[in-house]
Amino acid sequence: MKSEIVTPNGEFGGVSAGVFVQRLSATRRGARLARLLAAQQLRDWGVAATDAVDAVELVVAELASNAVRHGRVPGRDFELRLESARDHVRIEVSDPRAERAPRPAGCPDEGGYGLLLVEALATAWGVRSRCVGKTVWATVPLP
Repeated sequence: MKSEIVTPNGEFGGVSAGVFVQRLSATRRGARLARLLAAQQLRDWGVAATDAVDAVELVVAELASNAVRHGRVPGRDFELRLESARDHVRIEVSDPRAERAPRPAGCPDEGGYGLLLVEALATAWGVRSRCVGKTVWATVPLP
């Protein structure tokens, strides 16, 4: 893990708004840690355990797993960024492989369901280019 920044920006209805950023190793362990850190950060922001928290965890798990599996460059990390607001959490996972843009599988057979899950749980998701690599983002509503 390279850096961690947590900056509370105020409170909205008992839920602290803020930003959380963490660089993680591009390994299965790093992907698992991303999910665990996201769950802890939601608790720190005061988000009660709900289906929305489960949805955020699942989206983080899928995007982090994709960053490790498809966006990995040896020696490079991936980055998890969470941004909370009054009614949603924005999740961003950045990796160094710009040429490997994610697309939901049309007919998933033994895999490829992950982005379909992200589509189902998020109100919006997409991909944007970075100076190096790409960022896959999703917005998950909070109750």
